Amino acid sequence: MGIARASFRGCSSARSSAASSVFCGEFLPSGFLSSEFFGSALFSYGFRLPLSCVLCLLLFAGSVSGWGQSDATSPGARTNLGDQVVVPPADSNTGFLNIPPGSESADKEAKVRFRSQTIMVQVPAVVTDAAGNHIHGLTKDDFHLFENGMEQKIAQFEEVVTTNKQIAVAAARPGVFANLTVSDEQPRAVAILALDAINTPFLEQATAREELAKFLSENLNSGQLFALMIITGHGVKIVQGLTDDREKLVQVLKKAGGELPELVGLGPDTQAMAAAGDIPEIPTSTGGLGMPGARKVMEHNDAITTQVAQQRAIEGTLTGMLEIAWALEGVPGRKSLIWATGGFPFAIASADQLPGEYLSPLYERTMESLEAAQISVYPVDVRGLVVTDGSAAAASTTTQKFGTRAADRVALQQSMIETFNEFADMTGGKAFYNTNDLASSFRRAADDASSYYVATYYLDTHNRNPGWRVLKVKVDKKGAEVRARTGFFVTNTTMDPEATRRSDLLYALSSPIEGTGVPLSVKWVGMSGSGEKKKVEFMLHLPPGSVAIEGGGGENRLNFEMAAAAYVVGEKSGKSPLTTGKTVAMPVPAAQMASLRTNGIDMKNTLELGPGQYVVRVVIRDNITGRVGSVTAPLTVN
Repeated sequence: MGIARASFRGCSSARSSAASSVFCGEFLPSGFLSSEFFGSALFSYGFRLPLSCVLCLLLFAGSVSGWGQSDATSPGARTNLGDQVVVPPADSNTGFLNIPPGSESADKEAKVRFRSQTIMVQVPAVVTDAAGNHIHGLTKDDFHLFENGMEQKIAQFEEVVTTNKQIAVAAARPGVFANLTVSDEQPRAVAILALDAINTPFLEQATAREELAKFLSENLNSGQLFALMIITGHGVKIVQGLTDDREKLVQVLKKAGGELPELVGLGPDTQAMAAAGDIPEIPTSTGGLGMPGARKVMEHNDAITTQVAQQRAIEGTLTGMLEIAWALEGVPGRKSLIWATGGFPFAIASADQLPGEYLSPLYERTMESLEAAQISVYPVDVRGLVVTDGSAAAASTTTQKFGTRAADRVALQQSMIETFNEFADMTGGKAFYNTNDLASSFRRAADDASSYYVATYYLDTHNRNPGWRVLKVKVDKKGAEVRARTGFFVTNTTMDPEATRRSDLLYALSSPIEGTGVPLSVKWVGMSGSGEKKKVEFMLHLPPGSVAIEGGGGENRLNFEMAAAAYVVGEKSGKSPLTTGKTVAMPVPAAQMASLRTNGIDMKNTLELGPGQYVVRVVIRDNITGRVGSVTAPLTVN
């Protein structure tokens, strides 16, 4: 289910809109943005991103496994020029977590602000028979779509049969750094293989790689496109870009190494205790604690430590999904995200419940981004068959020493299974667990990407109540099984692009992979000056249709954000990166519209930099739709 949250009355949709061909930099105000604008997190913790767009997930299919590290500009950040990668420290932060602790969750916030008069809700649906075979040839009249129990009128309907052709990308030009530029809109059969190193024990990570290699080896000739990533506590690592070469994927998997999980060294009983909120109280006796009291203190401290690690794991898991969604938003069609994991760090009893209200905006934005990119999540529990009765818990070393936590462990396992199912249902995927045949689970998840239907209806914007809207798709076909998203968030975070403007920019500047929601390219065009710093000019180009045009009131308007950050390669002093940016909010004269739709937008911008080697991250954020695009370019100032 995707939401076109800025299809304004009287204007074309965000995907078909064109933009200005004027040189915005010539007449719009510009200047360096203050640190208050970007917040302190980026400057304090560093970032990780590719030095060149040749590493962009979607521009090439070469392996980049075995990335090296060396010092980069921000404290703790690492870089390796040979591998063209910048890696952030493990405690890297994002703008989403600069939200005050009192921020309200989806079911408690004020009435929703809709910027758009017309919002279309897209609902992709996979329809199969009892044997799992895709059913083709259904029509609009065969489908019934319900929101919160009320049937909706289907405004648009289509059956999509994907192509297995490699993505056609515009030819690279010397000196031009670009993110994804797809030359056609044909949906691909795309599956992303994501190894979850945040929540998966180290040994189970090896099992996941072996089973993925087995699955790929048994299906070498399918023609489906795959990408291979590793989700870590400090960002997403692209091990293999989109490719239909499964033999190459198998070889890459064999070379890939594991990562230490977020909860490394924390036992299952302690994890269960922390997840249940069953924190032992510290004895208050003044006559000496004794062994029982000392054990209570140890249990208390371990549980608190585990809760902190679980919060980090929640953040890392959600931001990993957000990164993947932004990276694939520019690829047409529905995609399957096969999430090879050892468990989720949070429980979802209902869609708008998540531990810690401060995480709600990140949670909602991640779900909205998965929807916009048409990504369905297929969690695969790589632990295999898991014993859920109390006997195993009672026999554990920790239990023998510190008392029985069997009930907590059973509850934690059941909560994980429920969350697997709930999260998969929310995104239109399917969960696989309690099976040792992981290769079959991977295959079944990948098969969903081949064909589907898309039903679209208009959201009732008069209903401004915040929260989770429940979706239900029914098909008038005997024996048909339907897999579609079970709902979507209607909140200020998901419906009002202004609500996440600051955090989107902050996070996009620090994300390890390029965003493709807004196609763009950057080219260095000149250098001048003789003082300590030189003026470095760069041209930023947005192709036609990259950003939306807001219509209404007899006027067409552009509204997008440009931000850039320059990092010194090899700098150990912890200096803040140089940042610049501007807001482009302007009317588009009717006389320019034809030229704009043909030529797109060109912006000339300037950075003042001293001699050295830099990586420059340029971000465009469409303030009408909330889409994000980014490019990273290396730069040497002599």
